[in-house]
Amino acid sequence: MTSTVPLTPPPLAGTDLTCDGGGDPHRHTARQLRALGADLPDTPTDGAPGPSRLRFPHGARAVLDWPAHDDGETDLQARAGLMAVHGRRHGAPEPLPLAYVGTVAATAHVTGLLAAELLRLRTGHTGTVHTSAEACALVTVSQYLAAAATEDGEAVTQSPGTATFTSGDGVDFEIEALAPELWGRFWTELDAPRRAISAGWTPFQFRYATACAPLPDELRSAAAARSWADVLAAAERTGVGLVRLTDAPRHSRERAGERPPWTLRPLPTDASCLVARPGPTADPGRLPLAGLRVLEAGRRIQAPLAAHLLRALGATVVRIEPPGGDPLRGMPPVCRGLSARWLALNHGKDAVEVDIKSDRGRRDLRDLARDADVFLHNWAPGNAERLGLDAAALTGANPRLVYAYTSGWGGPADGLPPGTDFMVQAHEGLTAPAPTPGRTTVASLMTVLDVLGGFLGAQAVTAALLTRERLGSAVAVESSLRAAADLLRGARRTGTPDPDGHTVTTDLPGLEHDPRLGPLLSRTADGLLAVDSPWRIS
Repeated sequence: MTSTVPLTPPPLAGTDLTCDGGGDPHRHTARQLRALGADLPDTPTDGAPGPSRLRFPHGARAVLDWPAHDDGETDLQARAGLMAVHGRRHGAPEPLPLAYVGTVAATAHVTGLLAAELLRLRTGHTGTVHTSAEACALVTVSQYLAAAATEDGEAVTQSPGTATFTSGDGVDFEIEALAPELWGRFWTELDAPRRAISAGWTPFQFRYATACAPLPDELRSAAAARSWADVLAAAERTGVGLVRLTDAPRHSRERAGERPPWTLRPLPTDASCLVARPGPTADPGRLPLAGLRVLEAGRRIQAPLAAHLLRALGATVVRIEPPGGDPLRGMPPVCRGLSARWLALNHGKDAVEVDIKSDRGRRDLRDLARDADVFLHNWAPGNAERLGLDAAALTGANPRLVYAYTSGWGGPADGLPPGTDFMVQAHEGLTAPAPTPGRTTVASLMTVLDVLGGFLGAQAVTAALLTRERLGSAVAVESSLRAAADLLRGARRTGTPDPDGHTVTTDLPGLEHDPRLGPLLSRTADGLLAVDSPWRIS
């Protein structure tokens, strides 16, 4: 039986790390490094924007390339199309009130540092991993970009609209219904018209893909006719997730943003199962994760994006899909028969169909894990244990496996709504004043946490692979959307960002011809407009 040893110290604790730079990109990076245990001096906040440079004592290096602009965050949000996507809910470009690109780029930068050290241990080559902040900005809108660049039509009209409702006593709230039956029962409880309930399901379901939710006004009227207590009772009776919006997190989380955004545990079985680390191989030209195999059992965005980023670092990724394949493969719009949004996160991956609900399928998955380096999933809480596919089961078969879980809540989820992007946003206080009179707060319909959560997942796996390389044992690691929210709460921008003087992109396919960002995009064999890797190795 696999035994879990206590949590290791933060992965950079005691590391004599050199960290140079100034301005916002360096500040965001230093904040994450401290959360990982690095002992750094105070970071200047008034320095000129520019590259952030990191170096391990043995010489592994990482550089974050940041645009030389007085307000690089606003510049990248405007130029890469984030403002256009975030503003769809209100019908006009709108800046995110967070240093979002800076936080994503810093996460990728720290991942690059860990990857550079992993490359040194695996090959003996001391190299530098360069992270492009501009490419990171494009990755955050890659699904929207891919969909907009196809000739196929959308399944729903992209008209302004939010999924925030207001009760009769003035409480703003959001709901989550992962099945049409739950959606229907909830609104029936609130006496909404049947036609409006039916018409509202598709735009509600697709809001993750379109960043807008043009819902029937009758639903808002039904909510406004009930008190918050009535709405809460209806949600409890029907099983719908419900969160009251606020500009502060629901529960105080001590030192949020100052602790590791993921948990990592070595998982030895016994001394005889520990495997010696292979010596360095003389192939300095390869990518840090080249030759490593990742099994990904992920749906939607968080886990698939994490695996997509691991592939960008050189890993071979094999998706575990249900019989008949991932149903999201057919989600409109399509590009040569496959969903453009799905391809944005999954092109270049292999796939195998496994029925994990059957005994045979679970045996097949355990067999696949024996030859893998990483198993990555984002199943609902408790599913892995219920299926017998948890860390204990899979690392028992493979004593060098990295078992990675990209979760919603990063811990027990009892009493919490489904751990989806918009529920975690609302619960953790990532809201902003709404421009609509009579409404106080509104959450973004851009999948800000799913995307940052994917970058955190890739960082967590890279750190776990580095730990495995040093210890020779299996490692379990968990990242979460809630941890992504912690990072963003520490990255709120003061005042209202002013997009005046910046090029605000509204034509996403036109980015292919942008002189700065166009070279970071390419067409795949399927014709997909895809974002190139945010990393470059030298």
